Amino acid sequence: MATRIISAAVAIPVGILIIALNNELLYYIAMSLFSAAAVYELLVATKYLKNRTISALSIIFAMVTPFCFWVDVLKQNIRMIYLVFLIILLTVMLFKHEKARFEQVALTGAVSIAIPLALSSIAFIRTVFPDHAIFLIVYTMISVWISDAGAYFIGTLCGKHKMCPKISPKKTWEGFVGGIVTSAVFAVILCFGYEFIDGMINGGVHTFRVNWLYLVGLAVVISVLGVVGDLTASLVKRECSVKDFGNLLPGHGGILDRFDSVLVAAPFAYLMYQMYFPITPIA
Repeated sequence: MATRIISAAVAIPVGILIIALNNELLYYIAMSLFSAAAVYELLVATKYLKNRTISALSIIFAMVTPFCFWVDVLKQNIRMIYLVFLIILLTVMLFKHEKARFEQVALTGAVSIAIPLALSSIAFIRTVFPDHAIFLIVYTMISVWISDAGAYFIGTLCGKHKMCPKISPKKTWEGFVGGIVTSAVFAVILCFGYEFIDGMINGGVHTFRVNWLYLVGLAVVISVLGVVGDLTASLVKRECSVKDFGNLLPGHGGILDRFDSVLVAAPFAYLMYQMYFPITPIA
């Protein structure tokens, strides 16, 4: 427990600092490092790291991917970049076919694309919605993580019906519902809290309105998607016979252990903000 508290005491302030500074470049640097670490952890868990050439290409590509969506000239040629990466992987496989099996190359290529793209959606929110980026990112992350915390406490207190006993024995349907309710409640608090802060900053005059009903509904979906991501990660760990993906955060696991719920939820939230923006200026 002491180790978990110390790790949290270090990691949480760092996360708050990144969000508070609201610097676009800093977001992409953070997502680049997180992506490389997450891909590395997955390759270690699957034992595919033994193929050093394929693994090195995978980790480097994961680190570069966020910037491919930030630098205009790279963003304009992103399809070509992905194609070249896949061609390089296949070429390496042909030359090292005795050690690099197709399923290894396929998995490596998939995670090298999927994980950085999913994590980069957090930075995309900062780029596309700079005026309200802090709120949207905090709301997105809180909706995922507070749901997980709510599910844990509710499940511990009154969980009786197992949800997926063969994948995650501790998860219960009571905890699942409790997590959704917790996420919805905090969504309401965040929405009205954001409006309250706006009023304080502008001398009691509100400059925007937050569609809290929309964000409460979105929080429910984000909560469910977070469970999907979490269970998927649990299944992978069970198949790989590992307890955690890494130990970068002692007591909490690795980057992938902390962001497994975010990998599905954050891209969905980003797309929903693009479809309908929940903050309306007051003329």
